[in-house]
Amino acid sequence: MEIFNNLGRVRQELIPRDAGKVGIYVCGPTVQSGPHLGHGKYAVVFDVVRRYLEWLGFDVTYVTNVTDVDDKIIAIANREGVDIGDVAERVNAEFDDVFGRLGIKPPDFAPHATEHIPEMVELIEQLIARDHAYESQGDVYFSVRSFPEYGKLSGRDID
Repeated sequence: MEIFNNLGRVRQELIPRDAGKVGIYVCGPTVQSGPHLGHGKYAVVFDVVRRYLEWLGFDVTYVTNVTDVDDKIIAIANREGVDIGDVAERVNAEFDDVFGRLGIKPPDFAPHATEHIPEMVELIEQLIARDHAYESQGDVYFSVRSFPEYGKLSGRDID
């Protein structure tokens, strides 16, 4: 099987690091509102890729994250007078229902952002300490100029 290598801008044979095993990580939904066509598209496309790799004989581990906390989820929870977890759980159930009706296989792992807040805070603190991130008006931003190869994968110049 050939895949497109964005970094090298070439098609190349898929050669797993561990023979016979392939890991797929897909950035999943931010569960602030129900699924739409864009969510369906990524879910179907990666489900097909996963199934094809399995058909080829690969042992596939499929992971998709769930962003279950953000400003919009907090605003919805405040407006409804409920906990943010209630909003996220309700909307996540909608995603599970729709994806199930589409016949999409569930991920092997679906880590939720709220399960990893301490690790995120620690990483952000490390980035700030190393001048790879900075604070501004209560938010933290990645300093793209601190990473010389920033833009290499996307093919974009930071200027």
